[in-house]
Amino acid sequence: MAVERVLGTENDPDIIETGSEIEVVPDKTREEELLEAASIVVSGDEIFTEEELDEKAEMVEEDFYANLAENLDSSSLRTLATELVESIQGDFDSRSEWEKTYTDGLQYLGMKFDESRSQPFEGSSGVIHPILAEAVTQFQAQAYKELLPAKGPVKTQVIGARTAETESQADRVMEFMNYYIMNVMKEYDPELDQLLFFLPLAGSAFKKIYYDFSLKRAVSKFIPPEDLVVPYEAPDISTAERITHVISMSRNEIKKQQLSGFYADVDIPDGDYGDSNDVQDEIDDIQGMSPSYTEERNRTIYEVHTILDLEGYEDIDEEGESTGLKLPYIVTIDEQANKVLAIRRNYNPEDPDKNKINYFVQYKFLPGLGFYGLGLSHMIGGLSKASTSILRQLIDAGTLSNLPAGFKARGMRIRDEADPLQPGEFRDIDTTGGSLRENLIPLPIKEPSNVLMQLLGLLIDSGKRFAAIADMNVGDMNQAMPVGTTVALLERGTKVMSAIHKRLHYAQKLEFSLLGNVFADFLPPVYNYDTGTAPREIKATDFDDRIDVVPVSDPNIFSQSQRITLAQELLQMVQSNPQIHGPLGIYEAYKRMYGALGIDNVESLLQPPPDMTPRPVDAGLENSGFLLGQPAQAFPQQNHEAHVQAHQGLFLTSVVQQNPQIQSLIISHVMQHLQFLSTQVAQQQMPPEMQERISQLQMQAQQVPPEQAEQIQQELQMMMDQMSSPIMAQLTNDFLSTIQTGGDDPLVAIRQQELALKDKEIDLDQEKFVSKQQQQQQSEMMDAQLSQQRLDVQKSIADDKLQLGLDRMRQQAELKILELEQRFRRN
Repeated sequence: MAVERVLGTENDPDIIETGSEIEVVPDKTREEELLEAASIVVSGDEIFTEEELDEKAEMVEEDFYANLAENLDSSSLRTLATELVESIQGDFDSRSEWEKTYTDGLQYLGMKFDESRSQPFEGSSGVIHPILAEAVTQFQAQAYKELLPAKGPVKTQVIGARTAETESQADRVMEFMNYYIMNVMKEYDPELDQLLFFLPLAGSAFKKIYYDFSLKRAVSKFIPPEDLVVPYEAPDISTAERITHVISMSRNEIKKQQLSGFYADVDIPDGDYGDSNDVQDEIDDIQGMSPSYTEERNRTIYEVHTILDLEGYEDIDEEGESTGLKLPYIVTIDEQANKVLAIRRNYNPEDPDKNKINYFVQYKFLPGLGFYGLGLSHMIGGLSKASTSILRQLIDAGTLSNLPAGFKARGMRIRDEADPLQPGEFRDIDTTGGSLRENLIPLPIKEPSNVLMQLLGLLIDSGKRFAAIADMNVGDMNQAMPVGTTVALLERGTKVMSAIHKRLHYAQKLEFSLLGNVFADFLPPVYNYDTGTAPREIKATDFDDRIDVVPVSDPNIFSQSQRITLAQELLQMVQSNPQIHGPLGIYEAYKRMYGALGIDNVESLLQPPPDMTPRPVDAGLENSGFLLGQPAQAFPQQNHEAHVQAHQGLFLTSVVQQNPQIQSLIISHVMQHLQFLSTQVAQQQMPPEMQERISQLQMQAQQVPPEQAEQIQQELQMMMDQMSSPIMAQLTNDFLSTIQTGGDDPLVAIRQQELALKDKEIDLDQEKFVSKQQQQQQSEMMDAQLSQQRLDVQKSIADDKLQLGLDRMRQQAELKILELEQRFRRN
């Protein structure tokens, strides 16, 4: 028998007839798919429970994040470690000049006083001018307060259409991230504080954002600039093909990571701790510390984020062939032992493009000419060095001037000449003859030079001007100075610092974006937490593309003095012309001023202005307002006929007839109602084709730019004016004639027009009904004709079949007769 295998499902298989037998092959079950993905071969009779299937699925997922160093041979690992360490050493060499300038800048911070100077004389001054230290500390103090306010550094923005759902989602994300950063991430505050101190010195500082499995939470760690190394040709940190994080780790910590399975269990020999870098040596010297050369000294670990084409883990195309594309990996190497501790994939398993996962954010002081930014050490390091040199010369000149030295005659002796003279003391001198002046010749030492003093002041002013640390004398500005002049002077003195603050704002935005990705990946579906006021919850799905997380700091304002100055100028503008700003504008100006001063609960100090928004009121209240001389405003949704009738009754009273002012208020208000009423009547009387045209124009106005939309609105207004103008003129004439004669109600014309409109609607409905009846009759006639034709065809087919049957029976009978005749003849 022939057997054909057919793919299908057990409930609804595809059936293909092969003549004798059919075999149904069902789709693959979940068990078979998981086992195939895990490359596990089992017998077809083996059955797995749901828990066992979940464990095997986890094994497949864990295999992707496994330490690949466990699967590679030692020769390949040794070659890989050697190549990477050589490349990293080249990266170190390529930034040597930047590192040297950075190290020199650390020397001129003035944190360590040099008392061992012997040039130009023993005990000469070793003081360092504090211009660099002042610039660094002032920048750190300003930026720290702006980037980490007391209520949290995060705010959110809705991307796309704003709905109640997205607004609530944005509020949840903002409240959770501020709570998490300020209360759970204990390291964030001190790490940011330290980053802002290193940043102006080195020009670059780094943050590493990741999920720490030992702490079981997200972490944002500061990385000193000397501990993150990239190739010379790298344009930025997101596209760098090799990023090396230099980590100082104790042998005990390495052993802990090996026991946990995170590092491969390789032998780490004792000793050979390598050489420390110049930057760390200078920092240790400033702090007065020195490394301990014991067995517990930390080892240097290279965590290399790079791209590799590993044998056995190549990128495979659809045909199963290697593409030769290098994939992102994180390789951890012990630098002294030259051994690979871990190799892990650094891309998302669901990413078809296999893009690397970035963990680092670079903060830049000034953009510089390459990857690393430029700091104050690079920009005013020369000024700091020159200022220090001149300051030492002035101090040494003063020292020599106050304690002069010189020559004395050989035979001249002074008692206790090695001890300095005390105030009021006179000592015995034995001379060889001649006057004392002839035996003592002092060196021609001058007083400290005024020229050097002026040059030192020039250097200091230049350095402060560049570093934007000169005091802004906002209080000395003329109070009558125009606002534009004040803002221009403020901007001129803060341009450099404002640009630096914008770079910090951008870097912090990237940091919060990476932190949001960590929350999206590692938070449970619903995470409950308590802020101290009430329990809250956040969802992992809240960190999606609909919400953008940004710093709460203003990229255009970097200091409180700048914020106060701008708020004060705004308040002065509002106070100078309160009529055009109104109570609400004055209230908002004072609110911003208090906010700039950092005062909380401003609402308790300010009385909000009354709500001045006009709202619809009843006709009776409008009449009482007219009698008090108060105008009224009509609204489209009001009952205009009732309002006109009520105002007309008031107008005809004797009190109003004697008061022209009240009459003018009533007439002007009634005109508003008549305008709205004429528009409503015009819309009711509008032909269908014009209504369709207006609908098309309204839809078109929502899809075009504002300039074209304004032109369309003008066209719509002209069309409505053409329709409503005659009706408005008629209604106005009727109303004026009524109040002049005290006669008929002016709404009679409106009623008549409505009745005429209803008559037209009835006629139109009658025409539609007759047309519909005619169409229905025609349809019924066509259906009857089609039915008759169908019956005729069926009858003709039946007759043909009957005739065919009779002919077949006749032929069979004739054949039967012939067969019988032949038998008869044979017999």
